[in-house]
Amino acid sequence: MVGVARLNDLHQAHEKLNLLRATLLGDPYFKGVPSFQATAKKTALYFHAKDDLPEVRREVLKLLPELGIRVHVAIRRKEALVREAQALFHYGRKLRSQDVYDDLTRRLFQNLLHKADQNEIVFAWRGKEARKDALAQAIRAAKQNFAARWGKFHDKPTTIQSGYPSDHAGLQIVDYYLWTLQRLVELGEDRFFNLLASDFKVIMDLDDVRKKPYGEWYTKSNPLTLKKIMPSNKLDSSGLAT
Repeated sequence: MVGVARLNDLHQAHEKLNLLRATLLGDPYFKGVPSFQATAKKTALYFHAKDDLPEVRREVLKLLPELGIRVHVAIRRKEALVREAQALFHYGRKLRSQDVYDDLTRRLFQNLLHKADQNEIVFAWRGKEARKDALAQAIRAAKQNFAARWGKFHDKPTTIQSGYPSDHAGLQIVDYYLWTLQRLVELGEDRFFNLLASDFKVIMDLDDVRKKPYGEWYTKSNPLTLKKIMPSNKLDSSGLAT
């Protein structure tokens, strides 16, 4: 999954997350908890859904709907990617993880970049790489795809940087939204997702071709539910959804 969290008031989000973390750090209930020690580089420094205690996670999930966040997500299925990698290997090519990431980036930003007078994009570091040039190319491609589809090109000022969640509230926020969606898709658990469901504006499940060849898009008019989502192992031997 690759997700984009659109924040209208980044300063407010930053301040509220910091206030919540400071409140939790000062709560005697969490005294001595390893993840609350600065040396652990976890909750004491930033929120991360996978590592945070359930009690902490609940507080973050309560806060997020107050921040006016709009989330867009694109999903590729592991089973389909394996089939794609095998097909490319047959022709002497490799399917690299960064190629998949960049393709999802283009898809996500294609219909987003023209909506604001200025775009400030922060990507999370992936491993030890910032990959600024590659991501800048993906954003240019997104603009070109928009022009090809709608017959008009826009070039709104866009800045791109890579950063760590401890320095950027938006990266902590999108991590939480993706975590709730991952729990629904892979584990069939929707209680976390349901708390934030109204903030998801578009979820593109690109390999669910049961009804449409380009995948299933979940929006306000077609909200995602546990009954609708294609289970993660429902691809046949050809790589198509069943």
